[in-house]
Amino acid sequence: MTMRLLTTTLLLVAAASVGAAVRKSNPDERTLANDNRSPAGVLRGTVLTLRLEARVGTWHPNGDDAPGAAIPAFAEEGHALEIPGPLIRVRAGTEIAVTVRNRLVHDTLVVQGLHDRTGAPIPAAALVGIRLTPGEVREVRFHLDAPGTYYYWGTTTGREINFRTGEDAQLTGAIVVDPAQGLIERDRILVVGMWTDTIARAYVERKRILAVVNGRSWPNTERLVYDVGDTVRWRVINASGDNHPLHLHGFFFRVDSRGDGISDSTYRTDSGERGVTESMSPGYTMSMSFVPDRPGHWLFHCHVPEHIGMRGPLGMPPDPVQLAAKAHDMNHAMGLMNGLVVGVDVRPGKRAPAPAIAAGNVRRLRLLVRRNAGGSDAAPFYSFAFQNGTILPPMDSGLHIGPPLVLTLNEPVSITIMNTIAEPISLHWHGIELESYYDGVGGFSGTTDHIAPPIAPGDSFVAQFTPPRAGTFIYHTHVDEERQEPAGLAGALIVLDHRETWDPTRDHPVLITSPWSWEEGRTSVLVNGDATPPPLVLRAGVTHRFRIINMTTRRPALRLELRRDTTLLAWRELAKDGADLPAARRVGRPAVHQISIGETYDVEITPELVGDEQLEVILGGKISTHPVLATLPIRVVRE
Repeated sequence: MTMRLLTTTLLLVAAASVGAAVRKSNPDERTLANDNRSPAGVLRGTVLTLRLEARVGTWHPNGDDAPGAAIPAFAEEGHALEIPGPLIRVRAGTEIAVTVRNRLVHDTLVVQGLHDRTGAPIPAAALVGIRLTPGEVREVRFHLDAPGTYYYWGTTTGREINFRTGEDAQLTGAIVVDPAQGLIERDRILVVGMWTDTIARAYVERKRILAVVNGRSWPNTERLVYDVGDTVRWRVINASGDNHPLHLHGFFFRVDSRGDGISDSTYRTDSGERGVTESMSPGYTMSMSFVPDRPGHWLFHCHVPEHIGMRGPLGMPPDPVQLAAKAHDMNHAMGLMNGLVVGVDVRPGKRAPAPAIAAGNVRRLRLLVRRNAGGSDAAPFYSFAFQNGTILPPMDSGLHIGPPLVLTLNEPVSITIMNTIAEPISLHWHGIELESYYDGVGGFSGTTDHIAPPIAPGDSFVAQFTPPRAGTFIYHTHVDEERQEPAGLAGALIVLDHRETWDPTRDHPVLITSPWSWEEGRTSVLVNGDATPPPLVLRAGVTHRFRIINMTTRRPALRLELRRDTTLLAWRELAKDGADLPAARRVGRPAVHQISIGETYDVEITPELVGDEQLEVILGGKISTHPVLATLPIRVVRE
């Protein structure tokens, strides 16, 4: 047996200490939110010694004065309980000596993740984890040689990390391995957790949906503060059982690495993917970076509406009376949002004021938000409609998506949004790099002394911006998204290069949304507002661009496949979230793609054969037997 394998062998501490170590956990002990800034343990030379234990304490994720729950959590021996657990952070080449003690009186604890990260395959024995009966103590030694973002986690139910949903779901701690030499770059570590009734399955109702970042739920999550020009670096760990498409307002970020807790892959600077939304599966990690160039208040949040919607204490459904009272809350961000949300405050620093938009060069639009005929008060039909001068567009009926909004690169635009429905709205320009005041989070966007309000019924708001890049983006409501988006308040926002003209015969938005009906939503999605969309006509021999957008409310993992009969076709990927992909990615490949909520993907195809094809929208995952939720028929014809 090699010395390295020996160091990962679990060593049983004196058996006599097991029975004596049982100490009743104290539910009155307050569990603290861990901001992951202070590493745990004692480092001597290249050996970190840490005494870790699990106890029960009372956790207050909604604030110190809010109701709490007695749940198990990790702590460094002699210190307070923390959620997430104590941070292990060392330079590469460090040996870790951890003593783990189970102080849970009634529960057997299994701890995973305390094993080598060397870049070599992990022995199967190390992946089994450490099993500790009540009062038991074990020691484990392992090496951290491969820089990256990792984690350890525990369970009292015997479930895998993607099935932890209950009280043991907060037994997680971050492991960060910095390079062996050189400057350690300043960053922040964000650990995502959930406490729910069951695993994440779309259209399975759950009473408790509590999403937290570093142990707290919005608006009690930590506000991250930077200056214009700072390089912002985050390490994100999804330690929950849900998929989270994480969206950053106002800025594009670069994905610097991705991992699964066991290994981590770092990308070259020139090959890192850029975007505004990153889908994170349970148990996965990411490091990301961006440089904010505009001051103001910004959000980083999950794009699954039920993960950020208003909840009661500890993630339970809100009281109906309270919910009714909040229905017209004019501070949407602070009054109607909870869960997986982080506020980012960017201070001006020495930045010069933004140049004023020249009055004579501005394209002016009027966007009406109206109620369509049909629907009901519980499930209304809303629509976006553009007004041309004094001519009002005719009233519509039924369920529709917003019409494509086509803008031009570097052409200033001023959009007057008229709210004619009976509830507040706020319009977010998803993926557009603009000034914070116009970003579209009512009660939050802007600066401390200049906050943008939601748009009250009968009122209007003027959004001004100059698109700085061409690509595919989204305009959608940012108020009560689970209600207003299926009602019709989402549309494709397309920015063309100034050398291009809009040609709808070659440029095809494909907007995927959720139907209003709960039962229909279990088995289908809408494509361009229709459960059975009409055929899309393509010309053979002509290059066509598909702008694919997922704006469903409950489908964070969809798969797209382009087929002729049963034969999978090919396409060329162009861009994600409006940012061009690295050159190595912009090549022909099989026409299969995963897409999450809040993501956009641009692909191009040049059909050669006349005939019928179909773009299938399939329930997420890589399993070919997953059901098809919608099909967009495609008819290829000669010019």
